[in-house]
Amino acid sequence: MSSAACAALAKLSLPHTRIDSVAIIAAGAFSLHMLPGRTGPDPEGYKRVPAFCRVTATLTPSADSDIKIEAWLPVTGWNGKFRGQGNGGFAGEIDYDHLAWAVAQGYATGGTDTGHTGGGTDASWALGHPEKVVDFGNRAVHEMTLASKAITSAYYHAAPQRSYFASCSDGGREALMEAQRFPSDYDGILAGAPANNWSRLLTNAAHNAQTFALDPAAFIPPAKLPAIAAAVVSACDAADGVKDGILNDPRQCRFDPSVLLCKQGDADSCLTAPQVTAMKSLYAGAHDASGKLVFPGYLPGSEVGPNGWVSWITGMAPGKSLMTAFGTNFFSEMVYADPKWDLKSFHVDQGLKDALQKTAQALDSTDPNLKPFLSRGGKLILYHGWNDPAISALNTIDYYQNAIVATGQSQIESSVRLYMAPGVQHCFLGPGADAFGQYGWDPDDSTDDPQHSLYSALEQWVEKGAAPGKIIATKYAGQGASRHQVMTRPLCPYPQLPHYKGSGDPDDESSFSCAVPSK
Repeated sequence: MSSAACAALAKLSLPHTRIDSVAIIAAGAFSLHMLPGRTGPDPEGYKRVPAFCRVTATLTPSADSDIKIEAWLPVTGWNGKFRGQGNGGFAGEIDYDHLAWAVAQGYATGGTDTGHTGGGTDASWALGHPEKVVDFGNRAVHEMTLASKAITSAYYHAAPQRSYFASCSDGGREALMEAQRFPSDYDGILAGAPANNWSRLLTNAAHNAQTFALDPAAFIPPAKLPAIAAAVVSACDAADGVKDGILNDPRQCRFDPSVLLCKQGDADSCLTAPQVTAMKSLYAGAHDASGKLVFPGYLPGSEVGPNGWVSWITGMAPGKSLMTAFGTNFFSEMVYADPKWDLKSFHVDQGLKDALQKTAQALDSTDPNLKPFLSRGGKLILYHGWNDPAISALNTIDYYQNAIVATGQSQIESSVRLYMAPGVQHCFLGPGADAFGQYGWDPDDSTDDPQHSLYSALEQWVEKGAAPGKIIATKYAGQGASRHQVMTRPLCPYPQLPHYKGSGDPDDESSFSCAVPSK
């Protein structure tokens, strides 16, 4: 396409949309330094991005909306498809990395900040702005999708033949929101570790944070996590037939933190009585006064690592974990609209009631009825790392099972897949094989095919009707030129799980088979 075609988009008229800028970005020229206040090095993969037409716009579907979007359109080599990008945490920023990777693969693509700017755990923008909460919750991604596809159609004089959305965490929540409330937006959706049960997830987060806030002696310092992880492995690793530091199905692990109770004094190798109680609470999940589960607890395994418990659950110091920040800011800024709200005053029953009443309609994507999306040919793939320390993997299994009941087993089996990833933490990392095309194309990963990539498998399912089966996940070590494969493992369509065959290299996926666990 010519530069004139890009320039013409400046005059494009769309509902509640202001085109802010249009420009041709030369091949390899995009830099985060083009953005206000951004510093630091660009990802190496930016150099591989071809020339594209960059469109920035502001959407105002309500009087208090200020939704920033960007649509990126390859100048040449458009594959005829559109891919929408999601967000993490409380959003507040456009995902430029995945815009770049999508364009490099030939897609027209779009992303949004969901209507505000700020860090991933910042919810201060929600104070006094209920329409911005709606934008973040469900409206911004939908409006971005409509506007970006309209911009794409105007640029190429042809509508996208297929549209896809792939994201994880809050992006997984957004993905399910699209499938449930806006079933015409996308043909294929890949939803990873979805924070879809937002109100209950952050009620559980506030409950866990309060456990440490009310009793400082219950805090579990980072130095104790290796001993906990080692005890879990000792108790449960061999149950799946191979000792490899990975639990293929951590639901079968019956680890009791009491085995680590300090016999005398305190040490990094043991837990005090308050710490044992806190561990049991984390594994159990929050319950209301009647004993009913509010949100599933965390599963044992991979408590250590850069994406493990120290980042998400326990923190480097009391009150410093990511889930503490999410839970506290959710209730103070969104539910109670009181920046001075004190976590110590939190009560599970009242907190959940207030969250459901005030924010669930905007934020929760828990509707299990997928018939409108599936009946028009939509395909959905869910995935979750078994050892996610941010969002319990059991939540996604619960949603999948609820969808079977509400939608019908035959329709779910023909159009929905769930993959559980052993040893994988939140979206990626952990001791397991954590690279399986969950974000679409990775410029550092050459295994971009339906046998190794959930995203490629999704496209093949939508476009060729080939339902995905086993996916081969890969574990890499090193960075850049030194990056190398160290392990492969199968991801099995749930309820099938990987089973070690009894012989063969446990670092090779061929040593495992997919089968439904015996009860």
